[in-house]
Amino acid sequence: MEPVNVRRRHVLAATVIGAAAITAVGTPSAFGQSSLDSRFGPPRRIKAGDLEVAYAEAGPASGMPVLLLHGWPYDIHTYVDVAPRLAAAGHRVIVPYLRGYGATRFLSETTPRNGQQAALAADAIALMNALGLERPIVAGCDWGARTACILAALWPERCRGLVSVSGYLIGSQELNRAPLPPQAELQWWYQYYFVTERGEAGYRKYTHEFARLIWQLASPKWQFSDATFRRSADALGNPDQVAIAIHNYRWRLGLAPGEARFDDLERKLASFPSIVTPTITLEGDANGAPHPDPTSYARRFTGKYQHRLVTGGIGHNLPQEAPGAFAKAVIDVATS
Repeated sequence: MEPVNVRRRHVLAATVIGAAAITAVGTPSAFGQSSLDSRFGPPRRIKAGDLEVAYAEAGPASGMPVLLLHGWPYDIHTYVDVAPRLAAAGHRVIVPYLRGYGATRFLSETTPRNGQQAALAADAIALMNALGLERPIVAGCDWGARTACILAALWPERCRGLVSVSGYLIGSQELNRAPLPPQAELQWWYQYYFVTERGEAGYRKYTHEFARLIWQLASPKWQFSDATFRRSADALGNPDQVAIAIHNYRWRLGLAPGEARFDDLERKLASFPSIVTPTITLEGDANGAPHPDPTSYARRFTGKYQHRLVTGGIGHNLPQEAPGAFAKAVIDVATS
């Protein structure tokens, strides 16, 4: 594929599409006055599985649904400039806070604060069921990309299409036990920090400082403002954020148990199932976070598939740094 340079037309496109999002198909946007007004309105809430999920919604209720999933340490504002574009194109857009983020809450105090990949995928399926989403396009970045890949791999009949930043991200504890070359291990420094009690205490005490550092390392050329960071950092004030984040990384290394109810799902995921759902994978040319080479995962996609490199100094948080390229990928999958 030819590289996509998203910088050239960004300002004009954001202005035109953002204005269109306000009145698209007669439905006001839930994301503020335009895509340039980056504040979300009050979140909606719905009980789904283990959670009361807080989420934003935009676009016509009758539109082809799109489920946008964020990652760590980000929040729904990853898609604040993507959602109005998709709403303007006629999509019903759902952007939930994951477990441990924003206003999403567990329904029971006794539910394990579990961050394993199967738990997050189960949350997404429960939300789809609660909202009556019929075969949405699932799209994500970071943890959200992993969840979207899992949905497409294990429930292909529930997914119309897939857009995944950094490609095929399904993992297994067995694979994660294998040592990496030192330079690759260095990129995962925070994962090893989190397996210690000192790391858990440090993340709890310095949550915002930690998140800002990750943003800077993962997107070294993204000149985000203090206001942009603070807006997303607020979501990390969720009372379960530390427990979920710490468990996620400890579970990956086999140092924390998962829940038995997810064992069957994890066994399926450990076989690295192929994805037949029509897919576009994306990668930024300046992604500073650990990520696989596109050639290493292309064979995992056995349906209609395309990979796109997004140029212009685009880092790990690609939907927020290059919303036009991400939205175009979703729209292209929808029409494939």
